[in-house]
Amino acid sequence: MTSVIRPILHGAVAGLVGTSALNMAGYADIAVRGRPVSDTPEITVRTLASKLGIRIPGDDQIRENRIAGLGPLTGYTVGMGMGAALSLAQVAGWLPANAGRYAVASLFALTATNAPIVLLGISDPRTWETADWISDIIPHVLFAVVTVGVIDKLEAAGS
Repeated sequence: MTSVIRPILHGAVAGLVGTSALNMAGYADIAVRGRPVSDTPEITVRTLASKLGIRIPGDDQIRENRIAGLGPLTGYTVGMGMGAALSLAQVAGWLPANAGRYAVASLFALTATNAPIVLLGISDPRTWETADWISDIIPHVLFAVVTVGVIDKLEAAGS
């Protein structure tokens, strides 16, 4: 049991660190380019709650505050899950060269974060401009590099 718990915990921690790096890159992009903050996480929470028949409690302002908190929390949750999955894959013997791990982790992160917004009809990446793609890809690659690096360090320290 411990052989499974350790990589899950290491991966979850790595995913949190990677998600923080992703968020920092996004906020740096907002500061440098002066672009608006994305409301996609909040729209995703609203849409998903509606499709699942879940009512987020509170009057209008309280409900909006809850949604504003849930949006980023979903990102951290997904990041933790991706980190845990990457760590478990590594422990199971998946050990390609770092470039391959970074590429797979980047694609995993892009897919896990963009698939819900496509499936829920919130956004269509086929309509994105080049700048939109760049502002999406760079933070996800950073997530991958940081997450894989932290997994490596934690596994090396734990063995």
